[in-house]
Amino acid sequence: MTLSANWSYPNAIRFGAGRISEIADACAEAGIKTPLLVTDKGLADLPITQDTLDLLEAAGLGRAMFADVDPNPTEKNLEAGVAAYRAGGHDGVIAFGGGSGLDLGKMVAFMAGQSRPVWDFEDVGDWWRRADADAIAPIVAVPTTAGTGSEVGRASVITNSETHVKKIIFHPKVLPTVVIADPELTVGMPPVITVGTGMDAFAHCLEAYCSPHFHPMSQGIALEGMRLAQENLPVVVAEPDNIAARGTMMAAAMMGAVAFQKGLGAIHALSHPVGAVYNTHHGMTNAVVMPPVLRLNRPAIETRIARAAAYLGIEGGFDGFYDHVLKLRADLGVPDRLRDLGVGTERIDDLVEMALQDPSVGGNPVAMTAENTRALFEACI
Repeated sequence: MTLSANWSYPNAIRFGAGRISEIADACAEAGIKTPLLVTDKGLADLPITQDTLDLLEAAGLGRAMFADVDPNPTEKNLEAGVAAYRAGGHDGVIAFGGGSGLDLGKMVAFMAGQSRPVWDFEDVGDWWRRADADAIAPIVAVPTTAGTGSEVGRASVITNSETHVKKIIFHPKVLPTVVIADPELTVGMPPVITVGTGMDAFAHCLEAYCSPHFHPMSQGIALEGMRLAQENLPVVVAEPDNIAARGTMMAAAMMGAVAFQKGLGAIHALSHPVGAVYNTHHGMTNAVVMPPVLRLNRPAIETRIARAAAYLGIEGGFDGFYDHVLKLRADLGVPDRLRDLGVGTERIDDLVEMALQDPSVGGNPVAMTAENTRALFEACI
């Protein structure tokens, strides 16, 4: 099987090794003539980023870049990015990087033409209709990790720098026009980032699969995404230059992001406030809290997980699946407890309150209460 293809679900995706060479053509397809490449601080000076800027410059598209993006992007990063976009007279964004660069890049394209504050467009009811849709700039997304799947999403997560609460900002036109998914761009990831982003993809698929909401299309995508992630993530960690496995992980990440239209749950409801308060890596935090959440949800998901285990070739039903998750985490070096990530109990009251307000909490198979959420945090920490 050749891992190269053009997909049109949910947006135009150019998938395959070496396809970053098509960046100028992707901009043309999106109608972008003066792009601003938005990425995070850690990627700004790396060869994959500079080589991409070279390609843009050679095509007459300039080499403008904004890289003042934190690991958990804030509205301050967004304001600076919008200012750079407007000052440069840009007409579109290349969102480049992992979840932080992709999310912030999408929001720069979204907010550059808006007059209201970003919090007015939180994913609540139909707040997205407040936006001037015609003022949203086109986006080309270039993921350099295999985790969040933000390249196929219609939302971004932005952290309020004052309250330390993560907010989901949604609009249908935030979906990138074109995606370049080139697994060669992920080869240089540090092992800990490979693990964290890969477990994020697995968590997206797992929570979507377990969500009680009715969305059979996402259900099927989530199940196959779990299979691809759990089979290929250990390969990528052991063989960092394995392009086929890295490409498959990129596909699994996109599948997770498509699947969680069905809903997320307590894994993300816990992870979002922990990341906002303690600045932990989102995917690694998901991996740490995964077993206690599975235990909490067992009464509601045991039969469903047993079916997934059979599909994944895991014996023993729910118990076999649970043990498989524990082994996968251990083999990949995932910490056992949040305290290993620097998380303490001094803010547990705040974490519980923030988790119960998180949009993901409504998709958990077991209803979340102050009591069971506190017990979850205590078990995880």
